[in-house]
Amino acid sequence: MLLLLITDSLLVTLALVATTALTFFLSGVAPHEVWSTGNFARFGLVVAVWDVAFYYNEMYDLRSARRSVTLIRLSQASGLACLALAALYYVHPRLGLGRAITAMAAPTIIVLLLSWRLLFDHKGVLLDRCERVLIVGTGEAGICLVREILRRPELNLKVVGFLDETGENIGKSLVNPGIVGGIGEVEGIAARERVDRVVLSLAERRGSTPLGQLLRLKFAGVGVEDAHSFYEKLTGRILLERLSPSWLILSEGFRKSALLNALKRFLDVTLSLIAIVLTLPMMGIVSVAIWIETGGSVLFRQKRVGLWGREFDILKFRSMHHNAEPHGPRWAVEGDKRITRVGRFIRRYRMDELPQFFNVLRGEMSLVGPRPERPHFCALLEQQIPLFAERHSVRPGITGWAQIKYQYGSTAAEAKEKLQLDLFYIKNLSLLLDVAIILETFKVVLVGRGAR
Repeated sequence: MLLLLITDSLLVTLALVATTALTFFLSGVAPHEVWSTGNFARFGLVVAVWDVAFYYNEMYDLRSARRSVTLIRLSQASGLACLALAALYYVHPRLGLGRAITAMAAPTIIVLLLSWRLLFDHKGVLLDRCERVLIVGTGEAGICLVREILRRPELNLKVVGFLDETGENIGKSLVNPGIVGGIGEVEGIAARERVDRVVLSLAERRGSTPLGQLLRLKFAGVGVEDAHSFYEKLTGRILLERLSPSWLILSEGFRKSALLNALKRFLDVTLSLIAIVLTLPMMGIVSVAIWIETGGSVLFRQKRVGLWGREFDILKFRSMHHNAEPHGPRWAVEGDKRITRVGRFIRRYRMDELPQFFNVLRGEMSLVGPRPERPHFCALLEQQIPLFAERHSVRPGITGWAQIKYQYGSTAAEAKEKLQLDLFYIKNLSLLLDVAIILETFKVVLVGRGAR
């Protein structure tokens, strides 16, 4: 993905430099003018706009890197970039490169980017050899890992097979492929199959781990990794299946320094104030629409569980009819009849959550964090899902890693999936991750993905 971003930027720059130099040459202008400071700033603006347009059209999502999808999305992204640049040049004409350069640069950029993306799509031209992975053990974590690898061919990983703890089930199919040997043969099988990475997923490690063979493989340059750690890297979530508390205790992460907390809080307050000022007109329109449809109060207060399990009143625009829960709390579902017409629209584009910026200013929430649950559901889920209460070790957020990576959770099973994402966020908490989530949230809001 990083390689795609860099090459896209370089190709856009190359097209701009080439078309600018050609225009100057035909006009009799000195060639060194191409390299002026002003032109570099203009080139940088074009590159930034094009990269953002590609990002918001999923051009850096490797799961969508198929030829037909590439053509459609590249056309959409190019059109969006051209419109955005035209608007910028209209507002600030001095930012423009000139009509002649623009007229030649736009088609040149499109041809270069399209050619490059089609080349990239041609059987993974930059990913010639799959990384070969051997699973040592038949634990549930390893099986979940292999299912994820098979589901995502863009990862460019090839699973050689599983090694059984007893060596008695050779040939048995677990996922695909199945068991190819016993764990006592790990060194020989890794050499024969030219394995690049060995992943440990033993149901019981004491007395059964082939330490000597694994050590020799490690010194030979073969990667040796725990299934939970590898799963975390591939998926951006912490797998709860067979998760040992010692893995959480000894693994890197879960650091919350005073400086990080202070910077995160500064970012929360600053961006919330800006957001409130920018969205005040929208809040006014939404309030009027809700009042016309349902009458009465337009704001809805509901108890939620926040930092360290403390309850607070979350603020939302009312999206359901009054007295929508006469028989007690229940999750929203697809096509929920409790939701009003205005409510369905504002939920789709997350406008019902705009008042939560005031929760952020009051210190009850953060811009980014796990979504706060209602006390009733928290009590229920803490009984059913291990480590669910640990999500309260950070402030809940308006948006979060789980919100951009998963659908709306309305069952205990879906809540478990979201918890795996929330734990990943808490483990890897950083300002850079927060910024990435905020940028991705804009994309989710624009397409109205995951709302109920």
